[in-house]
Amino acid sequence: MKLPVIKHLTSFIEENDEDFVVETIETLEALTEVPSLKDEELDVIGELISNMYGALEVDKMIKDGVPKKEALNNFMQRVLGSIDT
Repeated sequence: MKLPVIKHLTSFIEENDEDFVVETIETLEALTEVPSLKDEELDVIGELISNMYGALEVDKMIKDGVPKKEALNNFMQRVLGSIDT
């Protein structure tokens, strides 16, 4: 996951609507079922999906009243914490 991408997507959600991101995730998930995709292509799609789910999580925290910067930092700390364990 990349914080700049999540931050950008979070801004996109704020300016537009989270439904755009949800529908994009569904589209990308459907693409992963194409049997001819290479591992590298699946990795890229997986990274995009992960970043989008991350942006949705950050957006939820912001809507729950957490300041944007704090929401981004909290999310990345959770991600890094789950990697360490």
